[in-house]
Amino acid sequence: MEALKKNPSWKGRRGPLVLVIMDGVGIAKYKEGDAVRDSKMYNIAAIRAKSSFTSLKAHGKAVGMASDDDMGNSEVGHNAMGCGRVFEQGAALVAAAIANGSIFKGKAWREIIDNAKAGGVLHFIGLFSDGNVHSNINHLKAMVAQAKVEGVKTVRVHPLFDGRDVPETSALLYVDPFEAFIKDLSTDGFDAQIASGGGRMWITMDRYGANWEMVRRGWDTHVHGKGRQFASAREAVVTYRKEIPGVIDQDLKEFVVCRDGKPVGPIEDGDSVVFFNFRGDRALEITAAFEQDDFNKFDRGRRPKVCYAGMMEYDSDLHVPRRYLVSPPAIDRTMGEYLAASQVRTLAISETQKFGHVTYFFNGNRTGKFSEQLENYVEIRSDVVPFEQRPWMKCADIADYVLNAIGSGEYDFIRLNFPNGDMVGHTGVYEAVVCSLEAMDLQIGRLAREVEAAGAIMLITADHGNCEDMFEHDKKTGAVELKADGSPVSKTSHSLNPVPCILYDPDFKGEYKGGPGEANLKSGLGISSIAATCMELLGFIPPEDYDSSILELEKK
Repeated sequence: MEALKKNPSWKGRRGPLVLVIMDGVGIAKYKEGDAVRDSKMYNIAAIRAKSSFTSLKAHGKAVGMASDDDMGNSEVGHNAMGCGRVFEQGAALVAAAIANGSIFKGKAWREIIDNAKAGGVLHFIGLFSDGNVHSNINHLKAMVAQAKVEGVKTVRVHPLFDGRDVPETSALLYVDPFEAFIKDLSTDGFDAQIASGGGRMWITMDRYGANWEMVRRGWDTHVHGKGRQFASAREAVVTYRKEIPGVIDQDLKEFVVCRDGKPVGPIEDGDSVVFFNFRGDRALEITAAFEQDDFNKFDRGRRPKVCYAGMMEYDSDLHVPRRYLVSPPAIDRTMGEYLAASQVRTLAISETQKFGHVTYFFNGNRTGKFSEQLENYVEIRSDVVPFEQRPWMKCADIADYVLNAIGSGEYDFIRLNFPNGDMVGHTGVYEAVVCSLEAMDLQIGRLAREVEAAGAIMLITADHGNCEDMFEHDKKTGAVELKADGSPVSKTSHSLNPVPCILYDPDFKGEYKGGPGEANLKSGLGISSIAATCMELLGFIPPEDYDSSILELEKK
């Protein structure tokens, strides 16, 4: 990798460039349900008043999704910001592979099918919705139907209920049609059934080692058939909702579907297993439980010998899983790699919930550093409690570390992620979201004062929207949807909204057009423009094929 060329017109700054990613903080379309508007974010308002600013696209094709009807997410958002270009992402790649049939011609699919036809059961585990962030139920349907065509006799499905990327209590909108779908398919000796499942934040889909107990519960449920027994997935959902008032889908307890007192689909030796999520962060831990011989995170008990595949390769450096159905985007020449080649000293920091985003995803789905000498990656361990109970999360701890780093002289570029707006936004608890944003605002205020003292630059943006869109709205009229009691229907998914981009440059020296307090940055761009922007603010000339910077540099 060649070093970036320096821009001779850039006058430099005394302090580092600080990239602040306010995860899940967008610019609202509606006033009602805008937790950002309802939060007393005085520090950000003051910073914006003396900064340059614009808005950036953070969803759909601007971040590599299949269409502009697809919301953005943290994975593709950090990919775009760190890679400087838009790559087709998991949802689009898998949809194309299914549409053109290439997924069913690949070696991995053939091995999965041949193993199941030899006498085993074909199991599918994954997020059960069409949110298109981690998975899409339509991909699952296509694979189940193809399995029947190819002669597989027995299929078992282990759904993980969503309620984050889709409405919070929508599980039955997916369960009922899917049950009808597999019932219609179950003819001529083919037998497909739902076997076990639970909420995505209760079983199986942990990430970054935050709570391995979730994975253990999922393993026991899917593999061993251990858990509360029900006659159907529908019965499980209805029962839990009656017993746990206010529970949303992501928190539904585990269930096992049984016939005559026996689980209908434990995973046995000789079976095939497909984890059909295409996004990697919440797929890696359950994959490790299936694949690793020296696994030590919990006692797996009986470990079945299975033919296991992921929908995609979840870690391209470690080549996990060993077998996958669709190749991930081939991302190269990321900003991090360029900066390391250019001898830029870098700090990347967040708490556990977003640490992988500000490192792995930011670096183009690459594990590890580009330079051990130049890069420092810091993870602040997240609390293992529901986010609405600690809505401030670890933003103060992150800020504490960054405050010291700004004035230390040890770094040229600091990037950090405050998870508050996204992780608390997903809970649907409005008061907690407001609290989380005000806590984050306090810390950004602290950072701004240190940035000014150090002669640094702070670039504030987000990876996608969420907390500015906390109520469901009628798509035609825009009216807030109401529950039977007259209260708003909470929205826990991401939004299609743009995100803010604020450039706070206290020692502005005239290298780009405009000045503090003006909306003079380029408009109409996406968050992939963050990479070129950061390179220019560090005094470099971005690669020609990078998406345009938001700056309009003065010509000398």
